[in-house]
This record gives sequence, structure tokens and C-alpha cells, in this order.
Amino acid sequence: MALLAAGPAFAQPAPENQSSPPQTATYQPPVFTDPDRLKRLTAAFPAVEAVYREYARKNQFPGMAFGIVVDGRLVYSGAFGYSDLAKKTPATPKSLFRIASMTKSFTTMAILRLRDEGKLRLDDPAGTYIPEMKQIRPLTTDAPPITVRHLMTHAAGFPEDNPWGDRQLADTDADLMNLLKTGLSLSNVPGITYEYSNLGFALLGAVITKVSGKPYQEYITETILKPLGMTQTVWEYDRVRADLLAHGYRREDGQWKEESLLHDGSYGAMGGLITSVEDFSKYMAVHLAAWPPRNEAETGPVRRSSVREMQQPWTFNNLNSTFRYPSGRLSPMVSSYGYGLRWSRDGEGRQYVGHTGGLPGFGSQWWVMPEYGIGVVACGNLSYAGMSSANWAVMDTLISVTGLKPRSLPVSPILARRKAELVQLFQNGSPSAGNTIFAENFFPDRSPESRRKEVQALFAKAGKIKRIGELIPENQLRGRFILEGEKANIEVFFTLTPEVPALIQQLDLKEL
Repeated sequence: MALLAAGPAFAQPAPENQSSPPQTATYQPPVFTDPDRLKRLTAAFPAVEAVYREYARKNQFPGMAFGIVVDGRLVYSGAFGYSDLAKKTPATPKSLFRIASMTKSFTTMAILRLRDEGKLRLDDPAGTYIPEMKQIRPLTTDAPPITVRHLMTHAAGFPEDNPWGDRQLADTDADLMNLLKTGLSLSNVPGITYEYSNLGFALLGAVITKVSGKPYQEYITETILKPLGMTQTVWEYDRVRADLLAHGYRREDGQWKEESLLHDGSYGAMGGLITSVEDFSKYMAVHLAAWPPRNEAETGPVRRSSVREMQQPWTFNNLNSTFRYPSGRLSPMVSSYGYGLRWSRDGEGRQYVGHTGGLPGFGSQWWVMPEYGIGVVACGNLSYAGMSSANWAVMDTLISVTGLKPRSLPVSPILARRKAELVQLFQNGSPSAGNTIFAENFFPDRSPESRRKEVQALFAKAGKIKRIGELIPENQLRGRFILEGEKANIEVFFTLTPEVPALIQQLDLKEL
């Protein structure tokens, strides 16, 4: 059944090739169609530096370093103040800061690597790998066992343990096992709520050690850090060159007091890594490179699908209906916890993935926005220095000032094919075209006559169609494009069925 009794007037020739692409075409990574993308971002960098500089001044940071990652590359970085106040050593993007809980996602990435190799399962009881955990008395008789996934998502039922956990960093493996043997106090049964637990991540470190057969620090270094070229990133501060090591401080009684650096130990899996902005940017690139899903060789330390799995909202954390960006703009924010990562989405649909880090002497935070292909990281050497406000302001500035849009998804072959067939149908109203591209629900859902009247009225308002816009996909089976007319534009939205080949189950046209 034709949608039109007679096709509308289209300007000729059509400005784009409307031939159907072969369905065997491979799914390619995105190509940025805006050649001014980096140029526009670069223009915003002075404003970004000003945000960080003022934030460091206002909060009296001894030292601070920051970096901006775009499309997998560190494109801008800077630093203020000193990494060592006593020696007046200037902080730089190469300065090595203890990044505290930003370590947690390295731990979960290692767990996923072991999972992908078939060496463990996320829903196995953690006691399968740490027998001492079997001595933990459940909070209730109906409580399920604590699983590896519970540990990864702060859902094991352990009590929130900041700042107690931060002082356990140098504990030995024996200290950790003795803690389990003497019993643990639980605040919730596993799997029902979020509660931040450094202990849970210390236990993940023990799982990695048991399953891999080597200390978790060694396993993470060999399988994640070295393959990424993070050669300056270490676990033990006494292995860092003196001119690169950032010393930690707190402000007390009007004076700077240096915090003692803790040695590496059993709790390092929750917050022990020492790295620089330059090195950490290589890890951020892995998280950006996981998107979009595509047919391409795997080159990262874990599968792209596993990185995307890390970034999903596994345990609900918070809904802040009054969240405001530092500019004052209201945008409600929902937050959840992934695998060693925080996940947030604002009221405008922007999605953020990253983590904060805080220890005596240090504070840090990073975000990536996978849809936009950008990320920021900031590290300071002040106790529990909150970097979130600065990073929110920077991300918002990068998007608002430059007019940056989410990266375009590649168009799947079947979506492009259906678009071309729709355009052909609009042009000539051929019944044969209409019969082969629509699903069985399409015409029963609405009569052909009703659809025809609506479409004819829209094209009459639009006049001659001058240009057919690019297809903007929402996913592999849904998208929209614009028909630009002499007098008005028409938006065409369509979505396909799960059949093979996929057919059009919904088609909506509206005047813009």
C-alpha cells in the first residue's frame, strides 16, 4: 500500500547517494564529521585552565595537576603549585600523585580479565576464592552469600568505611585474613543497597591474588599498566624518583603539615596506585575507546565489551533533584555505581563515568563522557581534596562554550537501506516498495488512508524537497532524518523490527 497517491516534488538530482548499501558492510568506528571539533575545544582551554587555577587558589592546594583527554589523546594539561613544599618542587603533569580510590576500577578491570579467561565467575560466592570469608556470620538467616559482583559494586553489606579504610593501606595479607577470622560487622544483607566499602575492594585484591597465582599488584601491572604504556605508574612510593613524587599535606592550625606516606599493602587494591596525569590519560583513553561497539580488532587489556560492562549502573546510589552545575544551572542528577566506577546522568541526558579519590594528603577525580569522546582528570596533594566541583565546571565549559555535540554513531547497513527505500517511496509512491519494507503490524496499526492524508498534508506544507538530510541513528535499528522543503522541513523517524531482515514497524513524520 502506497503512502502517497503521487510522490511529492523532490529537487533533482538528490544531493546524496540513495542506493541501498550492501547488508554485508562492516560496522565501522565513528568518523567525526566536524573538522573543527578539536579546534573549537582548543579555543576553550584557556577558560579551562582559569577554572582549575582559581579552584586551586581558592582551596589553597599545595599543588595540583590536570589534563583533558579528547578522542583518546591527552590534548591539554597543566599544573600549579608544588609537589614538595619543603623543596619547592613545582608540580607538573608528570608529577606522581597517589590517586586513592581511582585505583578501584583497575582492580575490577583485572577481575573482568580473569572472568573473560574463564578463571572465575562474578556471581560465585567470594568465599570460593577466599575461604576465610566463609567465617563471616550472615546478618540474617535469609541473607544470600557475598559474591564477587557484590564486592565490585559496593553491595556486599559491609558498612561504609571511610576514613577507617584509608588507614589500612599498608596492612599485610595476614592482617586482612586475621580480620576475617575474628569476624566482621555487617550493616546490610548482600545485594540490596549501595554502601561504599574499601574492605570489599581489599578482598577483590585477595581474589585476584588467589586466582592469578601472583600478587594482585603484579597481575594488574603486567596485564593492564604495562600494555597501556603506563610505565611511570607504581604501587610503592619509595620506588618513585624524588623530583616526581607528590607529597601529601593537610592544613592544620594555619600551617601545612605533611602526611606520612603509607607503604603498599593488602588494601592497595582499593586505593594504592601512584600515577601522573600523563600516565592516567592512557587509561582514560581505554574507557573512551570502548565506544561505540564495532567490528574491529581487540587491542586493549580487556575486551571492549568488558569495559562497557564496567561503566553500566549496577547499584543505585543517589538521585539529586537539586543538583546544580558550578555555573548555577539546575540539572537533576542520578548516580549509580558500576564496577569500580561511578556513573551519573544529568537532566539533559549527559552521561559521566569516572571516580573520585581521597586519602590523607591527596584528592583526585576523573570523568569521561563516552558519547562526547572527552574526559578530564585532576589531582591535588591536599587531604581529601574535592576535585568534583572543578571537573563538573570544566566538563560543562567544554560542552557549553564550544557547542560540542555527542559523537555520531555509525549508520548500520539495514538502517541506511530502509532510509533509502523510504525516500524512494516518498518520491514515487510505489505500492511495491511499500509492501516489502513494512512489518505486519504497520498498516493494521493505522489505516493506509489515514497515513496517506497525513503525509500528503505535510508535503503540501513543505513544498518542493530541496535536500535530504543525513540519517541520525539512535541505535542500529532506529533513526531519524530531515527532509528540507522550500517552505517547511519534515522530520522522518522510523524504527525497525527484530526480524531478519528488519522491517519498519513505526514511521512518524512531523513538521519542524
